[in-house]
Amino acid sequence: MSQHPERRRRYSYLGPAGTFTEAALKQVEEARGQDWHPVSNLGEALNDVVTGASDAAMIAIENSIDGGVTVAQDALATIPGLRIVGEYLVPVRFVLVARPGVALEDVTVVAGHPVAYGQCRTWLDGARPAHRHLPATSNVQAAADLFDEAKQVDAAIAPPGIQDHYEVEVLAEGIADNPDAVTRFVLVSRVVPVSEPTGADKTSLIVELPEDRSGALLDLLEQFAARGVNLTLLASRPIGDRMGRYRFVIDAEGHIKDERVADAVLGVKRFSPNVVFLGSYPRADKISAEIRAVHDDDRFRDARDWLREVIEGVDPA
Repeated sequence: MSQHPERRRRYSYLGPAGTFTEAALKQVEEARGQDWHPVSNLGEALNDVVTGASDAAMIAIENSIDGGVTVAQDALATIPGLRIVGEYLVPVRFVLVARPGVALEDVTVVAGHPVAYGQCRTWLDGARPAHRHLPATSNVQAAADLFDEAKQVDAAIAPPGIQDHYEVEVLAEGIADNPDAVTRFVLVSRVVPVSEPTGADKTSLIVELPEDRSGALLDLLEQFAARGVNLTLLASRPIGDRMGRYRFVIDAEGHIKDERVADAVLGVKRFSPNVVFLGSYPRADKISAEIRAVHDDDRFRDARDWLREVIEGVDPA
């Protein structure tokens, strides 16, 4: 009997090769040995997933310096049928590179992704006070721009190891203003069944307030506080239909299959006119949530059993 070879999986990521997004994808064990597809922007990556051209896409969602990646948050809020299935942390390091023969004192135009440039601005202002910034679409594209004569770039902000991909020389290392900067990436697929809890998980939601009134946000937060669910991210984004309307991007400690988290999400669903469940997945830092005894899964189950007995007329004694 003939056997068909197993289909290779395809992963989209912000390219070209050598980006921080590729570094995040390298952490995905099931992606090793599969087809990796570099794309030009986040919208293209997610469209690959929606159309089925790719099985999953790696996208940046949050940076420890600049906060949430708003274009990613807005896309996940408005594109149906997507699910976060994993998160990955990548330390952010930068080097300044140039074509062979160019010295630091020759640099006047610096190419760099806007986020990277913002994180290296202090160093650049000190080393080359009169420099001019030329935005690039990615950290690796900044290095590629060195060889585009029309752009007249002298140096580029790029990730370490860029010299493995382009014939450049490193003018300076460790130029980021914050050496502890980290970018959080998420792996996004089409909607799939939720994986089993690991004990160190995160649940992501996007929630709209039911109305613009005093205390509405507090009512939303109380859904989590009353169940002992800690939030690791709470960010507001405009809905866009009119002034004063916002949705909230929420990351909560725990898994949707944890009783306290499920109960909180049910409370949010009753409260909000629009809830987008983005997924429950293992935390990249593997930190387990601290749970008080009153919020343990068994306490929720015992309470439900007690209520059922009350309704059925069973004497709990």
